[in-house]
Amino acid sequence: MFRSIQKRDGRIVPFEISKITEAIFKAAKAVGGEDKQLAEELAQVVVKYLAKTKTTGIPTVEEVQDAVEKVLIETGHAKTAKAYILYRDRRTRLRETKSDLMDVVEEILVETSRENANVSNSPSAKMLQIASAASKRYYLYRLIPEEFSEAHINGDIHIHDLDFYGKTLTCIQIPLGRLLTEGFNTGHGYIRPPKRATSAAALAAIILQSSQNDMHGGQSFAFFDHDMAPFVQGSSEDDVYQAMEALIYNLNSMHSRAGAQVPFSSINLGTDTSPEGRLVTRSLLLAHERGLGRGETPIFPNIIFRVKKGINFEPGDPNYDLFQLAMRVAAQRLNPTFSFMDSSFNAPYGTEVAYMGCRTRVIGNRHGAEVSTGRGNLSFTTINLPRIAIKAQGNLEAFYNELDRIIVLTCRQLYHRYRVQSKLKVKDMPFLMGQHLYLDSEKLKPEDPIGPVIKHGTLSVGFIGLAETLTALAGAHHGEDIGAQQLGLEIVSYMRQRVDEMADEYDLNYTLLATPAEGLSGRFVAIDRKQFGVIPGVTDKEYYTNSFHVPVDYEISCFDKINLEGSYHRFTNAGHISYVEFDAPPIDNLEAFEKILRHMAAADIGYAGINFPIDECLVCGNRGIFKEECPSCQSTEIRRVRRITGYLSTVNRFNDAKKAELYARKSHIKVSK
Repeated sequence: MFRSIQKRDGRIVPFEISKITEAIFKAAKAVGGEDKQLAEELAQVVVKYLAKTKTTGIPTVEEVQDAVEKVLIETGHAKTAKAYILYRDRRTRLRETKSDLMDVVEEILVETSRENANVSNSPSAKMLQIASAASKRYYLYRLIPEEFSEAHINGDIHIHDLDFYGKTLTCIQIPLGRLLTEGFNTGHGYIRPPKRATSAAALAAIILQSSQNDMHGGQSFAFFDHDMAPFVQGSSEDDVYQAMEALIYNLNSMHSRAGAQVPFSSINLGTDTSPEGRLVTRSLLLAHERGLGRGETPIFPNIIFRVKKGINFEPGDPNYDLFQLAMRVAAQRLNPTFSFMDSSFNAPYGTEVAYMGCRTRVIGNRHGAEVSTGRGNLSFTTINLPRIAIKAQGNLEAFYNELDRIIVLTCRQLYHRYRVQSKLKVKDMPFLMGQHLYLDSEKLKPEDPIGPVIKHGTLSVGFIGLAETLTALAGAHHGEDIGAQQLGLEIVSYMRQRVDEMADEYDLNYTLLATPAEGLSGRFVAIDRKQFGVIPGVTDKEYYTNSFHVPVDYEISCFDKINLEGSYHRFTNAGHISYVEFDAPPIDNLEAFEKILRHMAAADIGYAGINFPIDECLVCGNRGIFKEECPSCQSTEIRRVRRITGYLSTVNRFNDAKKAELYARKSHIKVSK
């Protein structure tokens, strides 16, 4: 009998045969065994085997475990041996995870991860990300079935917002009008309905913040102009302007998520033709145009201007002047972006469709009213499309077979997450569910699970890197070759078809998403380059191209780009966005700006933005495009604002992959500076 054993950390502790017995018995019980005496006898055999093979020195834990495996197999207990091996593997992975977690914590304590460009480097942000890192590992190794966690780890799929897997939902279009009319409770007392525009705007900011604290994704008002209109009656234009300015200030300074970030807010407007609704829209746009206290470009809210013929798109339409104002503001501040209510897939809903700044769209509903308000995305998972193409080696049949397998796996994983989310209770999301923001949540009590109401939400299958996929399959991307474009449409159409079939199979709102890849943009390509090497046009950059976009470094006219990408919007019913890049703010070329928007509408685009660089001197307030320093005061304190995956941020908060993508962007139209 051995007296001592060496632990993995080098410590020498007493040798206890009872621990070998217990390990064998646990493995046996896992496969139906109940004979504790047999486990004790096998433990004795293990010790004898060790005594014969380990003639000198103290045995290590690893040597003992190797001996257990060998004895179980040689004595005819193959099933028990397999269970023991699986248990040992899980323990090894858990130890490695703990070690890896400590490494991540050490990095975060130096600087927060740049997976989300809206998260600061504050102490609270560091605490949030440490908790996030621990949460991700818990879900991957303890809750999520191994088939799904392995697919995420090895890069076949990416489970977005993994740290919130079983805690909450992604996003929502908030019923602002009802909350302002009825009042609400944030947990510390009842907030009565406002009587003036200033109070209503202040409460709108509080509502966004409170809802953000219950969720991990975007917060949006679907009908801001309409919902605010009753509360501006009798107010002067100056009062309404001041209210909208205060709202913008609040949304760029009022933090949520334990102080780690401002709410990820979006505001849809532009179609209310009442005098009060028009005043709300005009005031918000003018306040956004003016900027923050020193003229800085507001990062939030994402303002989304709805474009609709008969309302604002043509001369003579009642809100045509607001459309003109929206373009003027966007040409200076990047926002608003524009959603097109007359596109083939939005038109059936009138003006009901609302987007979020990242691109999310929620409208179809198998279980109730097809509305935007009170609904949102539950979760989404992205497929690594280029990897499937690389593995297919040009064989389209092999490509589609593997794509089908991954789509089915992704939908199963989303269903697993949906079932976990369904068990959450109303009290777990006291504002979102407790104040009845979600459709039908007023029917639930605090202790009730939320399953009956989240069936109104969507489960989204996303994809990234169509351009690299086409290069791997056809030798060219869709910007280079019309045949590649046709193949791209066939692939995305097939994905939509299969996702629709999954919706029928599960009777849930499965949808197809043109993924907003921020933290993911460099992850997939790094894994694939390590596995498959550098493949020209596929794995040779630091990022995969966003969703169905034409590569940012490809020279193409804005009109050709719009035509190519517009064809994909109708398939991606969970959300989509297309961009045109200017090389400078087009404030002096609004004619071109409008021409592009009208071409987008004609190309059946659902949601779009026009990008350009904005550099702002933090010393003198000068705004333009600067290299190293401000040309007016020579200061190097420059704030560089750019759009990233639908919303605005400053370049210093971009991760390395998104910086590489940013620096590779080529203009689709030149503007004189």
